[in-house]
Amino acid sequence: MTRIDNTPSGTAVTVRGLVKHYGETKALDGVDLDVREGTVMGVLGPNGAGKTTLVRILSTLLAPTAGEAAVAGYDVLRQPRQLRRVIGLTGQYASVDEKLPGWENLYMIGRLLDLSRKDARARADELLERFSLTDAAKRPASTYSGGMRRRLDLAASMIGHPQVLFLDEPTTGLDPRTRMEVWDEVKSMVGDGVTVLLTTQYMEEAEALASELTVVDHGKVIANGGIDELKAKVGGRALRIRPTDPLQLRPLAHALDELGITGLATVTVDVESGTVLVPILSDEQLTAVVGAVSARGLTIASITTELPSLDEVFLSLTGHRASAPQDSVPTPDREEVAV
Repeated sequence: MTRIDNTPSGTAVTVRGLVKHYGETKALDGVDLDVREGTVMGVLGPNGAGKTTLVRILSTLLAPTAGEAAVAGYDVLRQPRQLRRVIGLTGQYASVDEKLPGWENLYMIGRLLDLSRKDARARADELLERFSLTDAAKRPASTYSGGMRRRLDLAASMIGHPQVLFLDEPTTGLDPRTRMEVWDEVKSMVGDGVTVLLTTQYMEEAEALASELTVVDHGKVIANGGIDELKAKVGGRALRIRPTDPLQLRPLAHALDELGITGLATVTVDVESGTVLVPILSDEQLTAVVGAVSARGLTIASITTELPSLDEVFLSLTGHRASAPQDSVPTPDREEVAV
Protein backbone atom coordinates (compact mmCIF):
# COMPACT_ATOMS: atom_id res chain seq x y z
CA MET A 1 0.00 0.00 0.00
CA THR A 2 1.05 3.59 -0.55
CA ARG A 3 0.62 6.57 1.71
CA ILE A 4 0.22 10.18 0.66
CA ASP A 5 2.48 12.61 2.48
CA ASN A 6 0.92 14.46 5.44
CA THR A 7 -1.92 11.97 5.79
CA PRO A 8 -3.36 12.10 9.33
CA SER A 9 -3.41 8.77 11.15
CA GLY A 10 -6.77 7.03 11.22
CA THR A 11 -7.69 8.44 7.80
CA ALA A 12 -9.61 6.24 5.33
CA VAL A 13 -9.71 8.64 2.37
CA THR A 14 -7.02 11.17 1.48
CA VAL A 15 -7.22 13.61 -1.44
CA ARG A 16 -4.54 16.17 -2.31
CA GLY A 17 -4.78 18.74 -5.12
CA LEU A 18 -7.24 16.65 -7.15
CA VAL A 19 -7.98 18.12 -10.59
CA LYS A 20 -10.28 16.92 -13.36
CA HIS A 21 -10.69 18.88 -16.58
CA TYR A 22 -13.01 18.27 -19.54
CA GLY A 23 -11.49 20.57 -22.10
CA GLU A 24 -11.95 24.07 -20.70
CA THR A 25 -14.35 22.86 -18.00
CA LYS A 26 -12.85 22.33 -14.56
CA ALA A 27 -15.00 19.70 -12.85
CA LEU A 28 -12.49 19.55 -9.97
CA ASP A 29 -9.98 22.31 -9.38
CA GLY A 30 -7.54 21.38 -6.62
CA VAL A 31 -9.62 19.47 -4.08
CA ASP A 32 -8.12 18.48 -0.71
CA LEU A 33 -10.03 16.10 1.56
CA ASP A 34 -9.51 13.79 4.54
CA VAL A 35 -12.14 11.33 5.76
CA ARG A 36 -11.60 9.75 9.17
CA GLU A 37 -12.08 6.00 9.55
CA GLY A 38 -15.49 4.87 10.78
CA THR A 39 -17.24 8.19 10.10
CA VAL A 40 -19.61 9.69 7.54
CA MET A 41 -18.24 12.58 5.52
CA GLY A 42 -21.02 14.55 3.83
CA VAL A 43 -20.09 16.27 0.58
CA LEU A 44 -22.52 19.08 -0.26
CA GLY A 45 -22.72 21.24 -3.33
CA PRO A 46 -25.06 22.45 -6.06
CA ASN A 47 -25.56 20.56 -9.32
CA GLY A 48 -22.34 20.62 -11.32
CA ALA A 49 -20.16 21.33 -8.29
CA GLY A 50 -18.01 18.22 -8.88
CA LYS A 51 -19.43 15.83 -6.27
CA THR A 52 -20.07 12.90 -8.61
CA THR A 53 -16.76 13.44 -10.39
CA LEU A 54 -14.99 13.17 -7.03
CA VAL A 55 -16.76 9.90 -6.21
CA ARG A 56 -15.96 8.43 -9.63
CA ILE A 57 -12.28 9.22 -9.26
CA LEU A 58 -12.10 7.77 -5.75
CA SER A 59 -13.85 4.60 -6.93
CA THR A 60 -11.43 4.28 -9.92
CA LEU A 61 -14.10 4.94 -12.58
CA LEU A 62 -12.38 8.13 -13.72
CA ALA A 63 -8.74 9.08 -14.01
CA PRO A 64 -7.85 12.51 -12.56
CA THR A 65 -6.10 15.13 -14.63
CA ALA A 66 -3.75 15.92 -11.75
CA GLY A 67 -3.36 15.43 -8.02
CA GLU A 68 -3.37 12.28 -5.91
CA ALA A 69 -5.79 10.28 -3.82
CA ALA A 70 -5.76 7.15 -1.70
CA VAL A 71 -8.60 5.05 -0.29
CA ALA A 72 -7.97 2.59 2.55
CA GLY A 73 -4.27 3.11 1.88
CA TYR A 74 -4.42 2.25 -1.84
CA ASP A 75 -3.50 4.76 -4.53
CA VAL A 76 -6.39 5.31 -6.95
CA LEU A 77 -4.09 5.32 -10.00
CA ARG A 78 -1.31 2.90 -9.08
CA GLN A 79 -3.35 0.30 -7.17
CA PRO A 80 -6.88 0.31 -8.65
CA ARG A 81 -7.38 -3.47 -8.49
CA GLN A 82 -6.50 -3.68 -4.79
CA LEU A 83 -8.61 -0.60 -4.04
CA ARG A 84 -11.73 -2.00 -5.74
CA ARG A 85 -11.67 -4.95 -3.36
CA VAL A 86 -12.09 -2.76 -0.27
CA ILE A 87 -14.77 -0.32 -1.45
CA GLY A 88 -18.48 -0.31 -2.20
CA LEU A 89 -20.34 2.13 -4.44
CA THR A 90 -24.00 3.09 -4.67
CA GLY A 91 -24.78 5.65 -7.34
CA GLN A 92 -27.77 7.91 -7.78
CA TYR A 93 -29.78 5.21 -9.54
CA ALA A 94 -30.00 1.47 -8.84
CA SER A 95 -27.58 -0.51 -10.99
CA VAL A 96 -28.77 -4.07 -10.32
CA ASP A 97 -29.78 -6.42 -13.15
CA GLU A 98 -33.56 -6.07 -13.26
CA LYS A 99 -34.05 -9.38 -15.09
CA LEU A 100 -32.45 -11.35 -12.27
CA PRO A 101 -34.09 -12.07 -8.91
CA GLY A 102 -32.71 -10.16 -5.94
CA TRP A 103 -30.91 -13.20 -4.55
CA GLU A 104 -29.21 -13.98 -7.86
CA ASN A 105 -28.04 -10.37 -8.16
CA LEU A 106 -26.25 -10.62 -4.84
CA TYR A 107 -24.92 -14.13 -5.45
CA MET A 108 -23.50 -13.09 -8.83
CA ILE A 109 -21.70 -10.11 -7.32
CA GLY A 110 -20.30 -12.32 -4.57
CA ARG A 111 -18.88 -14.72 -7.14
CA LEU A 112 -17.41 -11.82 -9.15
CA LEU A 113 -15.66 -10.78 -5.93
CA ASP A 114 -14.12 -14.28 -5.74
CA LEU A 115 -16.27 -15.53 -2.89
CA SER A 116 -16.72 -19.30 -2.88
CA ARG A 117 -20.16 -20.60 -3.89
CA LYS A 118 -20.91 -21.38 -0.26
CA ASP A 119 -19.80 -17.95 0.99
CA ALA A 120 -21.60 -16.12 -1.83
CA ARG A 121 -24.85 -17.94 -1.00
CA ALA A 122 -24.47 -17.21 2.70
CA ARG A 123 -23.65 -13.55 2.12
CA ALA A 124 -26.63 -13.11 -0.22
CA ASP A 125 -28.97 -14.66 2.36
CA GLU A 126 -27.50 -12.53 5.14
CA LEU A 127 -27.86 -9.23 3.29
CA LEU A 128 -31.36 -9.96 2.01
CA GLU A 129 -32.43 -10.51 5.60
CA ARG A 130 -30.59 -7.41 6.82
CA PHE A 131 -32.25 -5.21 4.19
CA SER A 132 -35.72 -6.77 4.69
CA LEU A 133 -35.78 -8.33 1.21
CA THR A 134 -35.97 -12.03 2.04
CA ASP A 135 -39.62 -12.33 1.01
CA ALA A 136 -38.77 -10.88 -2.41
CA ALA A 137 -35.54 -12.85 -2.88
CA LYS A 138 -36.81 -14.97 -5.78
CA ARG A 139 -38.68 -12.19 -7.59
CA PRO A 140 -37.08 -10.35 -10.55
CA ALA A 141 -35.69 -6.98 -9.47
CA SER A 142 -37.92 -5.37 -12.12
CA THR A 143 -40.91 -6.09 -9.87
CA TYR A 144 -39.38 -4.25 -6.90
CA SER A 145 -40.53 -0.82 -5.78
CA GLY A 146 -38.08 2.08 -5.96
CA GLY A 147 -37.25 1.73 -2.27
CA MET A 148 -36.69 -2.02 -2.58
CA ARG A 149 -34.36 -1.52 -5.53
CA ARG A 150 -32.40 1.05 -3.56
CA ARG A 151 -32.07 -1.34 -0.62
CA LEU A 152 -30.97 -4.10 -3.02
CA ASP A 153 -28.39 -1.73 -4.50
CA LEU A 154 -27.06 -0.96 -1.01
CA ALA A 155 -26.94 -4.66 -0.22
CA ALA A 156 -24.97 -5.26 -3.41
CA SER A 157 -22.43 -2.61 -2.40
CA MET A 158 -21.92 -4.45 0.91
CA ILE A 159 -21.31 -7.94 -0.50
CA GLY A 160 -17.53 -7.68 -0.25
CA HIS A 161 -17.43 -6.29 3.34
CA PRO A 162 -16.11 -2.88 2.12
CA GLN A 163 -13.94 -0.76 4.34
CA VAL A 164 -15.08 2.39 2.54
CA LEU A 165 -18.52 2.96 1.02
CA PHE A 166 -19.27 5.72 -1.51
CA LEU A 167 -22.90 6.85 -1.58
CA ASP A 168 -23.65 9.30 -4.39
CA GLU A 169 -27.04 10.87 -3.57
CA PRO A 170 -28.35 7.45 -2.47
CA THR A 171 -31.91 8.55 -1.63
CA THR A 172 -32.70 10.43 -4.83
CA GLY A 173 -36.38 10.05 -5.66
CA LEU A 174 -37.29 8.04 -2.56
CA ASP A 175 -40.30 8.80 -0.40
CA PRO A 176 -39.59 10.10 3.14
CA ARG A 177 -40.25 6.74 4.85
CA THR A 178 -37.93 4.79 2.55
CA ARG A 179 -35.31 7.53 2.85
CA MET A 180 -35.29 7.10 6.62
CA GLU A 181 -34.96 3.31 6.20
CA VAL A 182 -31.87 3.90 4.05
CA TRP A 183 -30.50 6.27 6.70
CA ASP A 184 -30.93 3.56 9.34
CA GLU A 185 -28.96 1.11 7.19
CA VAL A 186 -26.15 3.63 6.66
CA LYS A 187 -25.96 4.22 10.43
CA SER A 188 -25.79 0.46 10.95
CA MET A 189 -22.92 0.17 8.45
CA VAL A 190 -20.97 2.90 10.22
CA GLY A 191 -21.63 1.09 13.51
CA ASP A 192 -19.91 -1.92 11.94
CA GLY A 193 -16.82 0.21 11.24
CA VAL A 194 -17.45 1.17 7.61
CA THR A 195 -16.28 4.62 6.47
CA VAL A 196 -18.84 6.45 4.31
CA LEU A 197 -18.41 9.31 1.88
CA LEU A 198 -21.90 10.64 1.16
CA THR A 199 -22.83 13.19 -1.50
CA THR A 200 -26.25 14.74 -1.07
CA GLN A 201 -28.39 17.78 -1.72
CA TYR A 202 -30.79 16.95 1.10
CA MET A 203 -29.75 19.10 4.04
CA GLU A 204 -31.69 16.93 6.51
CA GLU A 205 -29.85 13.89 5.20
CA ALA A 206 -26.49 15.52 5.85
CA GLU A 207 -27.56 16.47 9.39
CA ALA A 208 -28.92 12.98 10.08
CA LEU A 209 -25.86 11.05 8.91
CA ALA A 210 -22.69 13.12 8.62
CA SER A 211 -20.26 13.87 11.43
CA GLU A 212 -18.31 16.23 9.17
CA LEU A 213 -19.14 18.19 6.03
CA THR A 214 -17.25 19.41 2.99
CA VAL A 215 -18.93 21.99 0.76
CA VAL A 216 -17.79 22.14 -2.86
CA ASP A 217 -18.70 24.65 -5.53
CA HIS A 218 -17.27 25.09 -9.04
CA GLY A 219 -14.86 22.22 -8.38
CA LYS A 220 -13.34 23.76 -5.25
CA VAL A 221 -13.71 23.06 -1.54
CA ILE A 222 -15.16 26.25 -0.07
CA ALA A 223 -15.72 25.06 3.51
CA ASN A 224 -15.33 22.01 5.73
CA GLY A 225 -15.77 20.99 9.34
CA GLY A 226 -18.41 19.75 11.76
CA ILE A 227 -22.02 20.85 11.27
CA ASP A 228 -22.05 23.13 14.33
CA GLU A 229 -18.62 24.46 13.35
CA LEU A 230 -19.87 25.49 9.90
CA LYS A 231 -22.97 27.05 11.39
CA ALA A 232 -20.80 29.07 13.76
CA LYS A 233 -18.53 30.19 10.91
CA VAL A 234 -21.32 31.83 8.97
CA GLY A 235 -22.72 33.50 12.09
CA GLY A 236 -26.35 34.45 12.18
CA ARG A 237 -27.37 33.36 15.67
CA ALA A 238 -30.93 34.10 16.65
CA LEU A 239 -32.78 34.52 19.92
CA ARG A 240 -36.18 32.89 20.18
CA ILE A 241 -38.10 34.61 22.99
CA ARG A 242 -41.35 33.24 24.36
CA PRO A 243 -43.35 35.66 26.55
CA THR A 244 -45.41 34.25 29.39
CA ASP A 245 -48.51 35.92 27.98
CA PRO A 246 -49.10 35.33 24.23
CA LEU A 247 -50.78 38.76 24.10
CA GLN A 248 -47.34 40.27 24.73
CA LEU A 249 -45.97 38.99 21.39
CA ARG A 250 -46.65 42.22 19.49
CA PRO A 251 -45.54 44.57 22.29
CA LEU A 252 -42.35 42.53 22.68
CA ALA A 253 -41.57 42.71 18.95
CA HIS A 254 -42.29 46.46 18.95
CA ALA A 255 -39.98 47.03 21.91
CA LEU A 256 -37.15 45.19 20.18
CA ASP A 257 -37.72 47.06 16.92
CA GLU A 258 -37.29 50.33 18.82
CA LEU A 259 -33.88 49.35 20.20
CA GLY A 260 -32.05 50.83 17.24
CA ILE A 261 -29.07 48.48 17.62
CA THR A 262 -26.72 48.83 14.66
CA GLY A 263 -26.88 45.68 12.52
CA LEU A 264 -29.85 44.16 14.35
CA ALA A 265 -31.92 42.42 11.69
CA THR A 266 -35.70 42.47 11.37
CA VAL A 267 -37.60 41.10 14.34
CA THR A 268 -40.26 38.55 13.36
CA VAL A 269 -43.27 37.22 15.22
CA ASP A 270 -44.03 33.50 15.03
CA VAL A 271 -47.64 33.36 16.17
CA GLU A 272 -47.89 29.59 15.75
CA SER A 273 -45.08 28.90 18.21
CA GLY A 274 -45.84 31.94 20.37
CA THR A 275 -42.33 33.35 20.04
CA VAL A 276 -40.43 36.36 18.74
CA LEU A 277 -37.33 35.63 16.65
CA VAL A 278 -34.47 38.13 16.91
CA PRO A 279 -31.39 37.63 14.68
CA ILE A 280 -28.24 38.81 16.47
CA LEU A 281 -24.62 39.23 15.43
CA SER A 282 -22.82 39.58 18.76
CA ASP A 283 -22.96 38.95 22.50
CA GLU A 284 -23.39 42.71 22.98
CA GLN A 285 -26.59 42.60 20.96
CA LEU A 286 -27.80 39.65 23.03
CA THR A 287 -27.24 41.64 26.23
CA ALA A 288 -29.06 44.67 24.78
CA VAL A 289 -32.06 42.55 23.77
CA VAL A 290 -32.35 40.93 27.20
CA GLY A 291 -32.00 44.34 28.86
CA ALA A 292 -34.74 45.85 26.70
CA VAL A 293 -37.11 43.04 27.62
CA SER A 294 -36.46 43.58 31.35
CA ALA A 295 -36.80 47.37 31.07
CA ARG A 296 -40.27 47.08 29.53
CA GLY A 297 -41.44 44.85 32.36
CA LEU A 298 -42.31 42.03 30.00
CA THR A 299 -42.38 38.58 31.57
CA ILE A 300 -40.54 35.89 29.64
CA ALA A 301 -41.22 32.15 29.78
CA SER A 302 -38.05 31.17 27.87
CA ILE A 303 -35.17 32.50 25.79
CA THR A 304 -33.20 30.13 23.56
CA THR A 305 -30.27 30.68 21.19
CA GLU A 306 -30.45 29.07 17.77
CA LEU A 307 -27.79 28.54 15.13
CA PRO A 308 -28.74 28.93 11.46
CA SER A 309 -30.13 25.91 9.64
CA LEU A 310 -27.83 23.90 7.40
CA ASP A 311 -29.77 25.18 4.41
CA GLU A 312 -29.00 28.75 5.52
CA VAL A 313 -25.32 27.80 5.86
CA PHE A 314 -25.40 26.41 2.32
CA LEU A 315 -27.01 29.63 1.09
CA SER A 316 -24.38 31.75 2.82
CA LEU A 317 -21.50 29.71 1.39
CA THR A 318 -22.69 29.17 -2.18
CA GLY A 319 -25.00 32.12 -2.77
CA HIS A 320 -28.13 30.02 -3.33
CA ARG A 321 -30.19 27.43 -1.52
CA ALA A 322 -29.68 23.72 -1.93
CA SER A 323 -32.12 22.10 -4.32
CA ALA A 324 -33.42 18.61 -3.77
CA PRO A 325 -32.37 16.17 -6.51
CA GLN A 326 -34.81 15.92 -9.38
CA ASP A 327 -36.51 12.69 -10.36
CA SER A 328 -35.31 13.03 -13.93
CA VAL A 329 -32.06 11.37 -14.92
CA PRO A 330 -29.19 13.89 -15.00
CA THR A 331 -26.73 14.09 -17.84
CA PRO A 332 -23.77 12.01 -16.62
CA ASP A 333 -20.20 13.15 -16.68
CA ARG A 334 -18.16 11.81 -19.57
CA GLU A 335 -16.59 8.62 -18.26
CA GLU A 336 -12.96 7.62 -18.55
CA VAL A 337 -12.13 4.32 -16.90
CA ALA A 338 -8.86 4.32 -14.98
CA VAL A 339 -6.71 1.28 -15.75
